[in-house]
Amino acid sequence: MEAEAISLEENKVKPVVDHLNDLLANYHIHYQKIRGCHWNVKGHNFFTLHVKFEELYTTALTTIDELAERILTLGKPPYSTFNDYIKTSKIKEVNTIGMPEDAMVKALVDDMAVLIEMEREILEITDNAEDQGTNDMVNGFMQYKEKNTWMLRSFINQD
Repeated sequence: MEAEAISLEENKVKPVVDHLNDLLANYHIHYQKIRGCHWNVKGHNFFTLHVKFEELYTTALTTIDELAERILTLGKPPYSTFNDYIKTSKIKEVNTIGMPEDAMVKALVDDMAVLIEMEREILEITDNAEDQGTNDMVNGFMQYKEKNTWMLRSFINQD
């Protein structure tokens, strides 16, 4: 009913919401991983990475909020328990204590690849649902991660 209030068909919105909740769960695990990297980074690149990780987790937190609010806008409840996040997420937790800085960056690049893949899938689903609002939002998230993936890969010299 609420999806119809914003001129979207309820049956087309369900796959959008399901995928947004999956993305939300993955973002929560990714967010916590970035926080762990921020708290536990050590080494020659401490000052550079500490600041970059803070930027990334701040953006991830904003993204989480926007995802949850979009799910609510579409008339459904967002996942809101760590049990849901851990059970649903493709991204897995890691212990960042003692993790070398290059391994931290690589772990975040790997997470971003998963998130980008999920976002590309959502773009197709939102297109089918004629949900340009969600499409625009997710496209912005994806573009931010694409740029930061390039930067982080350059930092650790990955091809």
